[in-house]
Amino acid sequence: MNRPTRIVTEANQSYSFTRRAVALGAMQGGVGLVLAARMGWLSIAENEHYQMMAESNRVNLTLMPPRRGWIVDRHGVPIANNRTDFRVDIIPDRLQDKERVFALLKEILVLTPEDIERIKLDIKGAAGFQPVQVAQNLDWERFAAVSVRLPELPGVAPTRGFARNYPGGAAVAHLTGYVGSASAEQYRKTRDPLLVTPGFKLGKDGLEKALESELRGVPGAKRIEVTARGKLVRELASRTDQPGKTGRLTIDIGLQEYAARRLGTNSGSAVVIDCLTGEMLAMVSMPAYDPNSFSDGISHLEWQMLSDDDHVPLMNKTLQGLYPPGSTVKPMNALALMAAGIDPEDRVSCSGAMRVGNGVFHCHKRGGHGALNMKNAVMQSCDIYFFEMARRLGYGRIAPVARLLGLGQKFDLPFASQRFGTMPDPAWKLAKYKEEWTVADSLNASIGQGYVLANPLQLAVMASRIASGRQLQPSILADQVPPAPTLGIDPAHLARVRDAMYGVVNEGGTGGAARLLVPGVAIAAKTGTAQVRRITMAERASGVLKNGQLPFKLRDHALFVCFAPADKPRYAAAIVLEHNGHTVRNLDTPMIGRDIMTYLFDRDRAVAALAEVEPSWGGDIRTRMAASAEEYRLAAGGAPSAVAAATEANATAATEAPAVTAAAAASTANAAIVGNTSGGGIAAEGSTESPEP
Repeated sequence: MNRPTRIVTEANQSYSFTRRAVALGAMQGGVGLVLAARMGWLSIAENEHYQMMAESNRVNLTLMPPRRGWIVDRHGVPIANNRTDFRVDIIPDRLQDKERVFALLKEILVLTPEDIERIKLDIKGAAGFQPVQVAQNLDWERFAAVSVRLPELPGVAPTRGFARNYPGGAAVAHLTGYVGSASAEQYRKTRDPLLVTPGFKLGKDGLEKALESELRGVPGAKRIEVTARGKLVRELASRTDQPGKTGRLTIDIGLQEYAARRLGTNSGSAVVIDCLTGEMLAMVSMPAYDPNSFSDGISHLEWQMLSDDDHVPLMNKTLQGLYPPGSTVKPMNALALMAAGIDPEDRVSCSGAMRVGNGVFHCHKRGGHGALNMKNAVMQSCDIYFFEMARRLGYGRIAPVARLLGLGQKFDLPFASQRFGTMPDPAWKLAKYKEEWTVADSLNASIGQGYVLANPLQLAVMASRIASGRQLQPSILADQVPPAPTLGIDPAHLARVRDAMYGVVNEGGTGGAARLLVPGVAIAAKTGTAQVRRITMAERASGVLKNGQLPFKLRDHALFVCFAPADKPRYAAAIVLEHNGHTVRNLDTPMIGRDIMTYLFDRDRAVAALAEVEPSWGGDIRTRMAASAEEYRLAAGGAPSAVAAATEANATAATEAPAVTAAAAASTANAAIVGNTSGGGIAAEGSTESPEP
């Protein structure tokens, strides 16, 4: 079928064209309006945002790590300060063309092949944003040479700043702790860009960690104008950093370093307390590590050496070490006995052994001491006297006084690593072991053995409270020294115990070697020995092995608590030496205690005494540590490999190291085994003290 032909007139064509033009114009107008609105939005509402983006493209903003606040002693002498440091780091995420960058760095910084291999291993083990140290303590020429060639070194970050410095080295390691780079976990928690800024370090252990918020400060910022290709145009105004606050301690750094040196080759600790205020004047744990090494990034070899050492240098023994206090508790026991109504003139006859039930409990003096009153029992450290009194009263009358004097107590100090030991009683044993308290338990506890465990700080507090008659609280921050109320103990009882402790040193007791040579100043003290093994009846029959015949870990601990002057106490101290065994006279507790106390009254005399004996121990602390490191290196096969020299990526805080955890668990387990008296306990062997000349 044919359709009719449609006739299009000129009018129709004109109308159709006009309609399309209007529609197209409307569309164009709409697009124009949208574009105009968007341009208005960008230029007005988003003006600040895009201006900042443009500025960030033009200006490179780099954070500048703040200068860390110093840690100073009671006299303002620096314990931890800062030194100027020129260093070069690599940011792994920004590193491009690795081999070319390494070749240039090797040429500019004169790096060895071992250095390059160490850097590669560190980069492999680091999180992408964590700075990896290339070199530090650079001279200006080499630092400047890297800086001018930065366009050729993508990922390389030269930093001019301040590095942490510990002038006392190992002597202050467990006091200050150390700083280090932030971990990946720490960064993920806060996303704080400061944590990944090259050269920034934060507290990792000790006071550096506890006082982080005060010591850190506020970072500065450096603004640099650059081209689109990142080329430096000019340096703009920078914002200076705000240094951290200074932390003032109660510590006397001179005494701290002297006590560390005087401990010699021992594995042990010393704590000194001001009897007027409770301020800690020294808190030493030796051997220790060099905190400067940790702050710079400890090598795998050094970390392994510290972890393998059976003297556990990573442990803060003043707070983490738990030991049977041995006979150092006998003055405290004497106070408890008098409070319970025991006449101090009552005598107990010591024949050298005492039968209780089916067991025989021995005194350290095989032939016995004869008839002794309380003062002579403390002076001669007679076990039988305290066995008998504990049998009469029960240990439940003694334990409360021990707690009052600080045993079993945790103190409010800025350290997270305290272990506060055990002050047992019948209720404690029933709760822990589901067993009844026995007479043997009382006898063991009466000579500071069995279940009784204390750390060196607690022993120093005990000595300071006996000396002062006040409930002193140990403090280490100069602006946090709490008041000390009286103990509530009869002053006459305290006077008797102080007199007995005076006799320990000055009237023929067990601590004669501690007698001070300072005119007009006398020391009062109590010696102690703590066994760490059982002595079988067969060994007793054939002759008990001397400590010098035993391996290190089986020797007795040596302990000493003291205060001076005896007539008007000002300073108190505790010294605990692990497995010392009283084997070397000038490395034993009485003479160490004597010299530390001498330092407080006559510094020159004390320093002269140390100078006489220190060479016989292999030199000072740094010399001995260097010799030990060299010996370990040689035993490991000579020159350290790149792997051994690489930074230890898995190093935890020193006081949380696996070696510390293992040592603490072993000592606690051993104490539990030795303390369990089913089958004969420590009291069956007695202590091993003997009078000093």
